[in-house]
Amino acid sequence: MFELLITMLERLGIIVTIAFILTRFRFFRGLIYHDSLNRRQQYFAILFFGFFGIIGTYSGMSFSTDNLQFNPWAADLASDEAIANSRVIGIVIAGMLGGYKVGIGAGLIAGLHRFTLGGFTALACGLAAIVAGIIAGRFQKKKNNVNLRTAFLVGAIAETVQMLIILLIAKPYEQAQTLVEIIGVPMIIANGFGSALFLMVIKNVVSEEEKTGAMLAQKTLRIADQTLAYLRKGINQDSARAVCQILHTEVQTSAVAITNQHEILAHIGLADDHHRSTSPIQTQITRDVLKSGKLVVANDETIHCREQSCPLGAAVIAPLKLRDETIGTLKFYFKSEKEITNVVIELIAGLSNLLSNQLEIAEADKAYQLAKEAEIKALQAQISPHFLFNTMNVITSLIRIDPAKARMLLVSLSHFLRQNLNATTLSMTTLEQELAHVKAYLSIEETRFVEKLRVTYDIDEGALPVKIPPLTLQPIVENAVKHGIKNMDHDCQIHISIRKGAKSTIVAVHDNGQGMNQERINQLGKQIIDSETGSGIALFNVNRRLTMNFGESASLRIDSEPGKGTKVSFTIPQAEE
Repeated sequence: MFELLITMLERLGIIVTIAFILTRFRFFRGLIYHDSLNRRQQYFAILFFGFFGIIGTYSGMSFSTDNLQFNPWAADLASDEAIANSRVIGIVIAGMLGGYKVGIGAGLIAGLHRFTLGGFTALACGLAAIVAGIIAGRFQKKKNNVNLRTAFLVGAIAETVQMLIILLIAKPYEQAQTLVEIIGVPMIIANGFGSALFLMVIKNVVSEEEKTGAMLAQKTLRIADQTLAYLRKGINQDSARAVCQILHTEVQTSAVAITNQHEILAHIGLADDHHRSTSPIQTQITRDVLKSGKLVVANDETIHCREQSCPLGAAVIAPLKLRDETIGTLKFYFKSEKEITNVVIELIAGLSNLLSNQLEIAEADKAYQLAKEAEIKALQAQISPHFLFNTMNVITSLIRIDPAKARMLLVSLSHFLRQNLNATTLSMTTLEQELAHVKAYLSIEETRFVEKLRVTYDIDEGALPVKIPPLTLQPIVENAVKHGIKNMDHDCQIHISIRKGAKSTIVAVHDNGQGMNQERINQLGKQIIDSETGSGIALFNVNRRLTMNFGESASLRIDSEPGKGTKVSFTIPQAEE
């Protein structure tokens, strides 16, 4: 009995080999990780495990109840012979992982085959194979992965049931009893252990692959996080050197280099004495990658470095692309081609795509910034003629009735326009300059409201250095004059407030004019209005520039009621130091 157990355990090496082969099949991974298989996968699993059960039968040893001798291999059996085998293992694994259908299907195939071999246990063993599939299917776990202890128990139980079926069905009973007494315990132990071993091998191989994949994913994400800051402004010698240093540390290769289409931008690691930045591309294989846009693996024979003593014997060269055009290469150097595994190639291919995507993001961000700056300049340019036309109308009305004042206003206008033109060439100005601009504007507008307009100021001197877009405050004040107090005969008031808080600066313009309803408030600053009294383009432009520079929190806030005046304010967040 003990010798039989040892022999059966030795033959479990066949099981281990098959288990490892199984890990190469995609359908088997579905058995491990999915609750159910589709019909095609089920058929494939049934055939595979049924075939595995047949192998378990042939790898067993025939036993003669007549002379109590074992034959090392099972073939056609005499009427007094049976087989000590590991057929149950494949059926148990099929049922536990695939459920009743797969377990019964595999048991049916393996059982029918066993029946054709003959022997006095043919019917009993064939039936037991099907029952083993039913038992294993009962232990299928959909929410939790099958563990090794369960696999051992199910394998042992299935084999125990087979021994019972042999005692019940096999004839003559005396031979069946003799057979079970000799092979029963060794087969129960061996097949229980074999089921657990089969599952352990599969799980360990799959687990190692998943662990490797997780480590590569973690490394890729870490590299992405570190390199993004350097590639935001595109690729140049400085950013390429920083990225190469990160890749050299993370991937641990002999050297890392980045090139553009003509020269080496950076080289970190071995052979940096002759692989130098700003030097022309030295190898033909790099030029081939630039031309083809495909990753290549170069060995000592294909690198063709001009230095005979170069310690770099192999390389993986991957393209860097921008909008599907190859703009450079990413090169990982190794001492020999043996160091370049499939995992390394997959990692480098992924890094190539990652850096290419980051370069595309940087290019898109650069284009957005240019468009943003162009739009800001266009919005600023729209304001200057808007004010000019209003001022010229005032001067025109004064030429006949007060030429001296008209001349004074022209001088003021000239000064104002000079400031206005200077402002449109700047992206930002200070509140102090904006306030001076507003005062110049009001000196012109006061002519229209002789002894009717009173302007008051509440200015926090500490807020005057705060930066804002040029021509932001003046259009708000102009809007108050043009629309707020235009129809008032006396006591026209405009109050300008600039107050600095702990985290922001609040700017407000308050008039005591005619005010407006909520519908108009909801439109102003957010869209251009089709109206006989004005289009709202001034406030729209101001609001657009504020939000483009500081975000939605800086957008215009309008508080007004009909007949109670209007307050227009905005908040400038404190700049981070």
